[in-house]
Amino acid sequence: MSVPDAIALAQEAGLDLVEIAPNSVPPVCKILDFGKFKYQSQKRASEARKKQKTIEVKEIKMRPNIDIHDYDVKMRNMRRFFDDGDKVKVTLRFRGREMAHQELGMQLLNRVREDVAEEAKVEAEPKLEGRQMVMVLSPR
Repeated sequence: MSVPDAIALAQEAGLDLVEIAPNSVPPVCKILDFGKFKYQSQKRASEARKKQKTIEVKEIKMRPNIDIHDYDVKMRNMRRFFDDGDKVKVTLRFRGREMAHQELGMQLLNRVREDVAEEAKVEAEPKLEGRQMVMVLSPR
């Protein structure tokens, strides 16, 4: 249908001629109430935003000489974060002479990596940033 004919038909019906798919050949138009169409498209967009899950980065802080029970509690929290679909940043803070034994920190982060191997993958390998070692894990 030609554009002038379509516009005339829309004016007869008291509605608007709205271009739905401008990139298709030929372009697709509909005769409808533009205000109502705009309102419904806004509603659809807000519904899509509501259902969207934002991925947060949760942080777990540890020390190189962490106790077994404390480690287990941190691992339980980490698993809960992975179940929620969040990423986890494991921060290992060194104080004083602990900086001389960075291999202990690396061993601890490798142990964390092995313990969550089924639930998560390493997104950022452990690296030393000043007095802390950082590793980022993301859920599988």
